[in-house]
Amino acid sequence: MLSEQERPIDIMIADGNPLVLSAMSEVFEDDDRFSLVATSGTSESFLAVILRIDVQICVIDWTIRDLGAAKLIDVLRSQSAPPRILIYGDDKDSDIPRQAMAAGAAAFVSRSAPIDALVQTCLEVAAGKMVFPFLDIRELRSDPITTLSRKERLILDSLAEGLTNKQLASRLELSINTVKFHMSNIFDKLGVNNRAQAIAHYYVSRSKIDE
Repeated sequence: MLSEQERPIDIMIADGNPLVLSAMSEVFEDDDRFSLVATSGTSESFLAVILRIDVQICVIDWTIRDLGAAKLIDVLRSQSAPPRILIYGDDKDSDIPRQAMAAGAAAFVSRSAPIDALVQTCLEVAAGKMVFPFLDIRELRSDPITTLSRKERLILDSLAEGLTNKQLASRLELSINTVKFHMSNIFDKLGVNNRAQAIAHYYVSRSKIDE
């Protein structure tokens, strides 16, 4: 049971298969850690709803009809307070997790995974984590994180905790503009386009150290 201080995680699901959508909806509706705000069977209807409401997590089928998940992520990231995106898809295509990460998703779950794995991943994403299956780090170039300054590394470490620019500024006693300046430098040095990709790079770098 949730304590009085805890609030359920607002979630929306998009899947073109009515049976899958119904089954997933039932799981989240029965779990008091979540509040299922809406469901959708197409990209267009998904956008018609998501642009009018605030949710924390969106669970999207990679092959959702009309626009596709990658385009949806791009549109959602243009919002002032975008939701965190969990992509699920066919694990027979080993490139989908990489594509989802590159697009800015926070996690990937295989369709063949147990439903409990999907629920747990949603909880981890809501907590600010990124969750992806193993990606071969040998395909990545030499780790550019080593080129970051001490201040930039502190910002990246804090960014990986899920802190906003305002929270980063408060923690490091910097102005918002200074944080944005450092963020721009971090993106350039890492060769990424957004904070989600920077965080993904951070975790890949950490996995190198742990090997």
